[in-house]
Amino acid sequence: MRRKISRASNSTTPANHNTSLYGECLMSGRLQDPHQSTLTISPLTNIYAYDGSPTMAMSSMYSHGSLSNTLHTYSRIERMRLWRHDALVQHQHETAAYIGDKILGLTNDPNDAFWLAQVYYHTGHYARARGLLMNRYLLDSSVACRYLAALCLSKLSKWQEALDLLGEKNPFRQEGSDETVIKNQDGGIKFEASMCYLRGVLFANLNKFDKAKECYKEALTIDAKCYEAFEQLISNNLMTAEEEWSFIQTLNFNGLIEEDVDFVKSLYITKLNKYKNALRFIEAETKLKNTYNLHDNTDLLLSKAELLFVQNRFRQCLEVTEKILSIDQYKFNALPIHLACLHELNEKNKLFLISHDITERHPEEPVSWLSVGIYYLCIGKVAEARRYFSKASMMNPHFGPAWIGFAHSFAVEGEHDQAISAYTTAARLFQGTHLPSLFLGMQHLQLNNLVLANEYFNTAYDLCKTDPLLLNELGVVAFHRLQLPEAINLFRSALTLAKETDSEERSWIATWANLGHAYRKLRMYDDALRYFSEVKRLSPRDPCVYAAIAMVHLSAHRAGDAVQYLHEALSLAPSDPIATDLLRRALEENAQFPFEIETNIQDISSDDDNILASINNN
Repeated sequence: MRRKISRASNSTTPANHNTSLYGECLMSGRLQDPHQSTLTISPLTNIYAYDGSPTMAMSSMYSHGSLSNTLHTYSRIERMRLWRHDALVQHQHETAAYIGDKILGLTNDPNDAFWLAQVYYHTGHYARARGLLMNRYLLDSSVACRYLAALCLSKLSKWQEALDLLGEKNPFRQEGSDETVIKNQDGGIKFEASMCYLRGVLFANLNKFDKAKECYKEALTIDAKCYEAFEQLISNNLMTAEEEWSFIQTLNFNGLIEEDVDFVKSLYITKLNKYKNALRFIEAETKLKNTYNLHDNTDLLLSKAELLFVQNRFRQCLEVTEKILSIDQYKFNALPIHLACLHELNEKNKLFLISHDITERHPEEPVSWLSVGIYYLCIGKVAEARRYFSKASMMNPHFGPAWIGFAHSFAVEGEHDQAISAYTTAARLFQGTHLPSLFLGMQHLQLNNLVLANEYFNTAYDLCKTDPLLLNELGVVAFHRLQLPEAINLFRSALTLAKETDSEERSWIATWANLGHAYRKLRMYDDALRYFSEVKRLSPRDPCVYAAIAMVHLSAHRAGDAVQYLHEALSLAPSDPIATDLLRRALEENAQFPFEIETNIQDISSDDDNILASINNN
């Protein structure tokens, strides 16, 4: 919309009674070129002739005294335009509307109609703004007016009508031409790119996500400064991790001068999916901090928090998000990951305080009600949690954390059918992320639907090949199918990936245990004990681990050792039915030795599912 250019290197400080027009110049002209921006038609930027060619900015505008002298050289209309624009900048909308109406009556200029409609837009009078633009038949003669009219329609939720106004395809693109090489001469965002972005928003609201993705990508191809399009691609997970990295490498960063490309590209890299190329993210982050001095920038800190969260380093992640919120208390896009960390660390009191605060101050934000849902989930009130997750998703149907939380609320209670339905909706809305498919596979695995579970896990794997949790789940499916060598390879790959991504070691206790069970099934008892010893090192007070070690000893004819470990397990969990049953078997074998070990192995195998489930749940 309106873009204001500030003079960064101005040694003169304006007096307190100067307006926000200080240091800026007039212009007047008509905008027809989609490769220009609103800067071209702003009265606050360089003077443009009616043919669109730029002239030099007036150096006399750099001081207060010369500004006063220069104003006398402008016409009444030019002075009124400055008045209107400064009122808009200072949020005196009644003044801007009143003077803007008089200017339009005097000039009948499309640009003055555009700025009056802008005033109406800023006051939330979208129908009035759209009516002004349409009643004056400006949509065919002014790109700016057509864009603003479509934007007003989108605010009125008239998605199809706005799309009809913009067209389903970019009308400025011609087959065989490469208009992306046309540079924007004014430094703003090309209207063509903004219209592609808006077209993508409309398609997304019509649930045509593939078309929305292509529109966002086209907007960035036309002008890489159209960050809104980039944010929609990333935040809504419209591309896979592989697609994101491929796209950023092929993006030409049109619209930027050469010396800015490296800076902007590094910024964009920090926003990409953290499951892939973590080292590239660290390189970009280091460059932005050391070269460009963005040490405490909240967006960079948020990207760092996302990486830590993927690595399951929840305590460190929480420290980063707390730093972000100490700088910007209501940085809403940082709150979902902050809330998730609080939930993972069982910080119930902090969840209560933050949810109470943001719902009181910002009840219009979906993340406010997400926080309430997470708090109730944390204290075990699942029905209440579900209600608030649902409320957040209704406020913003494209709010991913709300949909995932809603589905989790069913999964926690074992309501598999409802959980599957909710995860399926999330998978449809967020096609680039593997998480909904992963969760769908986990639900089917709990239902012992191995075929469906494997299908969903493979779908998730096609989207993301670098998530250790996904490889662990694929290994569990292979284990239940008795494809033990494949299961072992998958468990090992999961642990290797976790190490490569510097993930929290304790997060992969279940994978170490699964690996031990797979080796036990193959009767490779020494290898099994080695991996269970690793589990015991990481979680010395987990009774399931001692029961698993006892199973290995039972299978290896070492009933005495099994009894010892089962006593350890029961000292930690006296009412554990699995350990109790295994102890009974071990004592019987110890008393009746020699005992047919094959019978024992067969009996023990019936407890595999229970023990494996217990370890994975823990």
